[in-house]
Amino acid sequence: MTIEEIKELIRVVRETGIAELEVQRGEDRVRIRSAVALPVEAVPATPAVPAATVAAALPSESKVHQLPVPIEVDQHHEVVKSPIVGTYYDSPAPGSGPFVKVGDRVEPKQVLCIIESMKLMNEIESEMAGVIVAKHIENGRPVEYGESLFTIRPL
Repeated sequence: MTIEEIKELIRVVRETGIAELEVQRGEDRVRIRSAVALPVEAVPATPAVPAATVAAALPSESKVHQLPVPIEVDQHHEVVKSPIVGTYYDSPAPGSGPFVKVGDRVEPKQVLCIIESMKLMNEIESEMAGVIVAKHIENGRPVEYGESLFTIRPL
């Protein structure tokens, strides 16, 4: 991937307002994360660094996004995973209470959270009746496809 291609990807991230973009071409891989409400400063061009080197320097996703699980999870619990890439929100609006908390009882089709992707707010619903036993992601953090969001003990 050339510097010009990377600059174009950065421009796309800035213009669209997406939280994170990851592109892989063969062995080259680039991940661009935007910082919310921070001013963007011009950075002088630097020589291209192989994507594998950049990826190795990043902290693992499990360390970045994993919250401590308040109780032990057993084989009977169900994990709700993110169906899309985006930004996780645990409430319908800033300043309002979360959709669900650990210990809450949920019903099928009840909204658990919102994932913003490409400026669209996607409601993530429970597929079963149960009790929330763990929340695995912090509000406002990027999530990847298949990343654990909640653990539910079915009723």
